[in-house]
Amino acid sequence: MQTENPLREAIDCSCFAVRRAARMITQHYERQLRASGLRGTQFTTLTLLSLAGPLPLTVLAEKLGTERTTLTRNLQVLLSRGLVTERESNDKRIRTLAITPKGTAAARAALPHWRRAQSLLSDQLGASVVQGLKLAATGATRLTSRHPAVSRGRKKR
Repeated sequence: MQTENPLREAIDCSCFAVRRAARMITQHYERQLRASGLRGTQFTTLTLLSLAGPLPLTVLAEKLGTERTTLTRNLQVLLSRGLVTERESNDKRIRTLAITPKGTAAARAALPHWRRAQSLLSDQLGASVVQGLKLAATGATRLTSRHPAVSRGRKKR
């Protein structure tokens, strides 16, 4: 007689499901944006900077829902291509990022590719699933804002 494996319930893990969906959706956007020369993360960063204006690195990371170290690594290409500029404030610890005219042009040139990705995603998944993704993202943002130390992988003190 075989005993039921107690790990069986973990196969329905919400974290695993969301991470898998995120990887598949990211790959879809990457394929559509490839011709523009931008990655999905780069397009999103440029779009956010275009809409919000110059932002401190920490604020930009928060708005993107990413770690500062990950954003710093991802910004290297945008900075080296002249799509984003970086300047220090009076407080040397604060770096402010801004989109350049070249960055605005790159984001606008990528927009038709992004629109196609959006449209295909909606066609394939359906509007209700896409709306569910947005609701899940909003809910997850509320979850992490209630437990910021835990959400960033650090123990509370």
